Amino acid sequence: MDRFARLCAAVVARLPFGLSRVVAPSLIGFGLINGCTFGVDLVLLSVFGRALGWPAPVAITVAYAIAFGLSFVLNRVFNFRSHAPVGRQTAIYVVVVVVNYAAILMGVGAGLTALGVDLVLARLIAGACEGVFMYCAMRWVVFGRPAALDQGERAAAGS
Repeated sequence: MDRFARLCAAVVARLPFGLSRVVAPSLIGFGLINGCTFGVDLVLLSVFGRALGWPAPVAITVAYAIAFGLSFVLNRVFNFRSHAPVGRQTAIYVVVVVVNYAAILMGVGAGLTALGVDLVLARLIAGACEGVFMYCAMRWVVFGRPAALDQGERAAAGS
């Protein structure tokens, strides 16, 4: 867990153009973790939607649920290193995921497929919107990381 935090802080420390002063290590961690879980989502979406022929809303929903469960666990343990009660965080996360699902996944993702956009391409577009929303929600709502903690991580990486 600490190795992951040090890696993220080290990446931030090497960012050009003064970005190291504005980019939190948790953003790098979120990108790494959610990049992997988004890959899991796309693989499952392809299997369910293309190989098994499930309807788009069902394929999107099942792949999404599995990937977001994995994202929650990995972000909680490795990225945000939370020790708060898991029940409360899970409840908040479920609300965030439902809002994300309804507004972004079904609104943007399924909406684009209804307009004739390829299922996986529509999911990629929705994924870009989703990434911004989910990072903000996880950092400030679900896991509630104060900015001072991120500054401390940067300092620890430099020592």
